[in-house]
Amino acid sequence: MSAPLPPFPKPQQPLAEPELLQLGAVEDEPCLRADAARNRARLLEAAARLVAEHGAAGVTMEAVAAAANVGKGTVFRRFGDRTGLLTALLDHSEKQFQAAFLTGPPPLGPEAPPVERLRAFGCALLRRSVDELDLQLAAEPSPERRFSVPVRRVHHHHVALLLRQTVPDADSEILAHTLMSSLNPVLIHHLTRQCGLPPERLEAAWCDLVARVTRTD
Repeated sequence: MSAPLPPFPKPQQPLAEPELLQLGAVEDEPCLRADAARNRARLLEAAARLVAEHGAAGVTMEAVAAAANVGKGTVFRRFGDRTGLLTALLDHSEKQFQAAFLTGPPPLGPEAPPVERLRAFGCALLRRSVDELDLQLAAEPSPERRFSVPVRRVHHHHVALLLRQTVPDADSEILAHTLMSSLNPVLIHHLTRQCGLPPERLEAAWCDLVARVTRTD
């Protein structure tokens, strides 16, 4: 008979709920000048038109500059690179999503039990990813940045917090990465677009995974 596995290490300090993060503006100045804010809005409007007309693949720094009638350097200075530009396009829905799970009503918000919030978080993120899949895939960070971009850190921290509250003897930090991997846009694309699975099956699988990990019904 094999020896029992050692208990998971516990974090040194309790996890705290993350603060609301503006996905597309984390590198921006605290208060943009009025003309800079107008330029940024005009660039995002041009990029949104390109997405609507040509899909996310049609959004390049050069195309956005031409559509907004500005120099390409202006686009690079404002957004850094194409990923930064596409990420900024997702800013509005990300702020709404973060507000919902940080301060919104149950079951996603803080008034619900942690395991209910965990189930609701995954289902809500799955629905959002299905709705914005092409844009999310185009904005997918490079491998070396995939787990360090601010929005991914916020999502991971939130899941780790809920796991810590539900299964305090688990290694919530590592387990959160495991759970979050099933919500990756690349996997969602494969399952829904390439395998033809309905989104409802992915949501049911998430709830089943949460139940097994947290040892709840």
